[in-house]
Amino acid sequence: MDLDFNKGNGFIPVIIQDAVRFQVLMLGYMNKEAYDKTRKEGKVTFYSRKKKRLWTKGESSGNFLFVREIRKDCDADTLLITVEPVGNTCHKGSCSCFGMSGAAGFLYKLEELIHSRINEDSANSYTNVLYRRGINKIAQKVGEEAVELIIEAKDSNEELFKNEAADLLYHVLLLLKAKNVTLKEVEEILMKRNN
Repeated sequence: MDLDFNKGNGFIPVIIQDAVRFQVLMLGYMNKEAYDKTRKEGKVTFYSRKKKRLWTKGESSGNFLFVREIRKDCDADTLLITVEPVGNTCHKGSCSCFGMSGAAGFLYKLEELIHSRINEDSANSYTNVLYRRGINKIAQKVGEEAVELIIEAKDSNEELFKNEAADLLYHVLLLLKAKNVTLKEVEEILMKRNN
């Protein structure tokens, strides 16, 4: 990858984003050496302007940032690195240095959890047990949850309504897995329809 380190006096800004939840986690700086080390080892390494040395995120805390993808911007002077974070990213204990937290993007994390439960093939996992019962049982459960959501929509208990909506979304994600369709593919269809 051809990068322009000259514009920033030997450094380029690097935006770190969670690969699953798409949440921006932090901003750091790399010089050529930090960039090369990151590519070679698969863990994000910055150049610490304060410490005046290379610094691998997580070297003391264990909260590493494992690289999923590296992209340069159109001017080749900034990077976006999508990562799989281990633990909190911010040294102050939050998942993002920008103070962002919450459930935004959690459906992708849930999709990954569903896949892992199935891959682990645990007999104690509701997800795995239902998945192993087959597509008809999963589809039946989606139907049941949809009906329960409709019933709660007609009543005035907002908490029950939200819980039924959550149940339906979970079971739809399981059905997508059973059909080998990803949430991203469904999002792409919705995006095309919006255009």
